[in-house]
Amino acid sequence: MAIKAVRLKKSKDLKERFIVDEQGNRVGVLLGIDEYHHLLEELEELESIRAYDRAKAQADEVIPFEQAVAEIEKKRR
Repeated sequence: MAIKAVRLKKSKDLKERFIVDEQGNRVGVLLGIDEYHHLLEELEELESIRAYDRAKAQADEVIPFEQAVAEIEKKRR
């Protein structure tokens, strides 16, 4: 199977380069290391927001952050 890289540009910040097969089907994506790290940071932030939203939707007891950290540390010992 012959694979080649094709470069497309959708936005100012993200330079997309696709790996395509002989039929022109996209089978992979190439990213610069800076773009990759930026996407990871964005993903982590999105995961934090989703975790916050899930926690807020639950009717669990709310405790101060310091107390939560202390309880976690106590369980680790």
